[in-house]
Amino acid sequence: MSLTQSIGIHVEGVHFGYPARPVLRGVDLTVRPGELTALIGLNGCGKSTLLRLAAGLLRPNRGRVLLGGEDLARLSRRATAARVALLHQSAPAVPGMTVRHLVRQGRYAARGPLGMLREGDDPVVHRALRDVGVEHWADRDVDALSGGERQRVRLAMALAQDTRVLLLDEPTTYLDLHHQLDVLRTVVRLREERGLTVVMVLHDLAHAARFAERIVALREGLVVADGAPKEVVTPGLLADVLKVAGRVGTDPEGGWPVCYPDHPLHALENENQFH
Repeated sequence: MSLTQSIGIHVEGVHFGYPARPVLRGVDLTVRPGELTALIGLNGCGKSTLLRLAAGLLRPNRGRVLLGGEDLARLSRRATAARVALLHQSAPAVPGMTVRHLVRQGRYAARGPLGMLREGDDPVVHRALRDVGVEHWADRDVDALSGGERQRVRLAMALAQDTRVLLLDEPTTYLDLHHQLDVLRTVVRLREERGLTVVMVLHDLAHAARFAERIVALREGLVVADGAPKEVVTPGLLADVLKVAGRVGTDPEGGWPVCYPDHPLHALENENQFH
């Protein structure tokens, strides 16, 4: 994998929230160029908020987010979209829109509003369709596709932004196991082929342990674990971050950690785990 065009993300002392509800409470995080990182944690811990800050869709209350050394607070929305692409967890329905037209929307940052009025795809759109394997669906309506197929198309739209950073917010949500693995394997392949820096929010710790080279765990707006899956995926992580009792083994072929969750932990039970 070539890292000559990859860029990193630096989150420095970031606080974000609302008067009655702090979300992030002083996050420091550096994602190295070309790295594939998974964010994990319970709902409400700040994972998706951190991703939106890294995409420039939110501004920190305090601290800053740097992309390739540039402070996102000083960039316009369009300039940011030329540097980082975010695949949201869900998207509104697009009745009547073909795959080709949806993927073309990813070119807005590069082509601008007038350029988007021109008919025809550019080479970046063709490459995005091809790289995700959806070029043979190009003239089909998006709303006629299955959930897994639509997710591949949305991934192609994100690639059409032609950025060096790709952020994915729970890309496997609502997908069956076949399509979960299909999407994650595609992300891993594209990261290698394009030299992308990838950060993805995942609910499934098993997927994070298998596909990411680094796991960052958040709890109540703070980073509480950060490292390679073999280092951070432990029974303590299951209890402290995900609030479940369980065991951790090793996949006999791939060598990645395998989790065996047993039961949910209640507050007192969780506290006793560490006494």
